[in-house]
Amino acid sequence: MKTVILGAGIVGVTTAYYLAKSGREVTVIDRQPSVARETSYANAGLVAPGHSYTWASPKAPKILFKSLFQDGQALRLRLNADPRMWAWGLQFLRNCTAERSRLNTTRKLHLCVYSQRKLQELTASEGLQYDRIEGGLLYLYRDQASFAKGCSAMTVLSDNGLSLQILTPDEVALREPTLAASKHRIAGAIFCPTDESGDAHLFSQDLERRCRALGVRFELDRQIQGFSHAGNRVDAVLTDKGQVKGDDFVLALGSYSPLLASKLGYRLSVYPVKGYSVTLPVHAHHRPPTMGGVDENNLVAWARFGDRLRFTATAEFAGYDTSYRPSDFVHMLQAARDLFPEGADYDKPTYWSCLRPMTPAGAPILGKTGHSNFYLNTGHGHMGWTMACGTSQILVDIMNGHTPDLDLQGLTL
Repeated sequence: MKTVILGAGIVGVTTAYYLAKSGREVTVIDRQPSVARETSYANAGLVAPGHSYTWASPKAPKILFKSLFQDGQALRLRLNADPRMWAWGLQFLRNCTAERSRLNTTRKLHLCVYSQRKLQELTASEGLQYDRIEGGLLYLYRDQASFAKGCSAMTVLSDNGLSLQILTPDEVALREPTLAASKHRIAGAIFCPTDESGDAHLFSQDLERRCRALGVRFELDRQIQGFSHAGNRVDAVLTDKGQVKGDDFVLALGSYSPLLASKLGYRLSVYPVKGYSVTLPVHAHHRPPTMGGVDENNLVAWARFGDRLRFTATAEFAGYDTSYRPSDFVHMLQAARDLFPEGADYDKPTYWSCLRPMTPAGAPILGKTGHSNFYLNTGHGHMGWTMACGTSQILVDIMNGHTPDLDLQGLTL
């Protein structure tokens, strides 16, 4: 049985691994010259069930509206004539009720917890190295009002079994000594002791090596153009270097999935949301944080990877534009300096932007389609690193005729 996977990001690579371990012959195709070169390349690095809230919430419409007139908003909307953005936006707004927000967050949480367990099992069994840091993540609040709202919102997670702790500024400084000097800027924090961090790009590269040892073929630097198909079956993927035949096919192209799926008649509710990251060198005299976390008021995430410190921020609805300017990083760097003034070399930033494949409800799209041998593993949004191993295992279970360990309600096409 030959399976062709479209996409060599973290989702495509993890899918390839689990399929190969199940005994299948696997080929992975991607336009990039190496694995994990787009959304997975320089993401936040947080494996964070403790931050699995859906973006579609009662407060989201107000934030998006303000972003039309004010800079510095965590969510930014840039209006354009793309009908797909408007259609996606209407679905997003329908998910912004309190009831749907709670339901969607609960579904995401269960998937994230399951996926983290699969990630930990895979890391242990294969001995993967990716600058992993265990021991929890901090979710900081700058003022009492937002802290109180955060503590109230976290009940949807704690009510569903996730261990969370509320910390005072002094307790935050004990957990993260590098925040001692800036604790006067913090009203409090929520600490999730089971969350962790690691470099998704390094993980994908290390797992690629394991995949190749299992016989997986990577056809990289190859543009995917369409399909050869008849009836309800796909026969081959068409590329700029010829066609690739297979017995079944998996679409794992992130934000680009709906563009290719449309060639088979599907309208996937996945839309790109641009995020920005900056990676800074850490030298011996710096005092970087010992654990990752999120500045909730500024929605700036941070994580340390060995001698690098990364900050990520912003969710911008700007179509498929991946360009950036130094000014796009001013807000996150100011927030970073406030918290960790000696954390890294702020004079030597490496900038990056990528597209997060968002669904209106926040959960990915998995499983079967109307074509009997065409499957989906896409739409992971900003949680692809957290969700990748879980969704890949679930998909492989479906493809092999097994019952997944997780309820698929809200995750299938």
